[in-house]
Amino acid sequence: MCETQLGPPPAKADQAPPRPTIGQIFRQYGRAYRDKHAEHLTREQRRVMEQLARCRSGDLGYAVYRCDVCGTYHTVPQSCGNRHCPQCQGHKAKQWLEKQLEKLLPCAYFLITFTLPQELRPFALAHPGECYRAMFDAAAATLRELASNPKYVGSRRLGFTGVLHTWGRDLNYHPHVHFIVPGGALSKDGQQWLPSRADFFVPVKAASKIYRAKFLHCLASSGLADEAREAAGHKKWVVHSKAVGDGRQALRYLAPYVYRVAISNGRLVKCEPGPDGLGRVTFTYRKSGSRRLRSMTVTADEFIRRFLQHVLPRGFQKVRHYGFLHPRARTDFEWLNMLVTVTLQAVYVLMVAAKPLPVAHPPTCPDCGAEMTYMGFVPAPQARFTSVDTS
Repeated sequence: MCETQLGPPPAKADQAPPRPTIGQIFRQYGRAYRDKHAEHLTREQRRVMEQLARCRSGDLGYAVYRCDVCGTYHTVPQSCGNRHCPQCQGHKAKQWLEKQLEKLLPCAYFLITFTLPQELRPFALAHPGECYRAMFDAAAATLRELASNPKYVGSRRLGFTGVLHTWGRDLNYHPHVHFIVPGGALSKDGQQWLPSRADFFVPVKAASKIYRAKFLHCLASSGLADEAREAAGHKKWVVHSKAVGDGRQALRYLAPYVYRVAISNGRLVKCEPGPDGLGRVTFTYRKSGSRRLRSMTVTADEFIRRFLQHVLPRGFQKVRHYGFLHPRARTDFEWLNMLVTVTLQAVYVLMVAAKPLPVAHPPTCPDCGAEMTYMGFVPAPQARFTSVDTS
């Protein structure tokens, strides 16, 4: 039986070495980082470090495929499936986008972003679960309160989706929540569609003040409101709102972020020892509002620290649906779509299938290019890395 392992072909003598991956960085420098910062690492951060280090390394076993044409067998290292792993989340974003496009309504949409003042970021890092929940709850309550005003919409019965992001473009900590909001709401009896203006949903200055008050109120039950108020209660809180047309643009913008992690493997340039013997990681990024691609080099220790800032508390849901978009609402979207269309006299015509989504295909044979058939799973005989103590 002829057997090979799938993967990139070996680099030729005149080719640049292959780019590093997050997993390789954790395998090479993760143990030293754990030893140095053990008392500051959460249980979930240690678990993420271990799983990403073992992803597609062979430690988790291999999937076996057989080529349908040439008959050769090939093995593919098993992935870890962790939601913070850049190698394991791409296909989920496509599935999420496809599902959300099915619920898209023929009306104007808005992308509304709720942020935290910079002075409050250390507080959020120290209390991520409480802080992220407060951000979602306060922002949702703010949207409902303002939408209930007849000057804007006239009803609290909105439907919207929120997505939590915790990173900036340079991997630094910048928690914020994006909401994609249809421009309107159901009437109190649920029989009418009350549209907002096509270019305006709610006033952002009023939203900022209400959001700040509700955020601090949400923290009161956990006894953290005074600490947050002292850190940034007097600062300016920012809410940004942008009309995005029929909603497809906003969904396609958000879809990669739903299952994207702080940095993808494609942005990693190199990982190598520096003059002092310490590891150096170089990655690319773009400043906000600029198309220019820049590079940044940090120590491996600093790179891992920045990455681990974005590990979410275990079980925390970073995507949340509200109102008639919540799964438990059991909304009849065919009826709702018709109601909105009649109300707006079909001003917006949605062509959801205009740009079909990529279809996942089985792996192809590296020898002849034909599709391969999955034959089974082979467990690793012995893990090369000792399991991390997550107690």
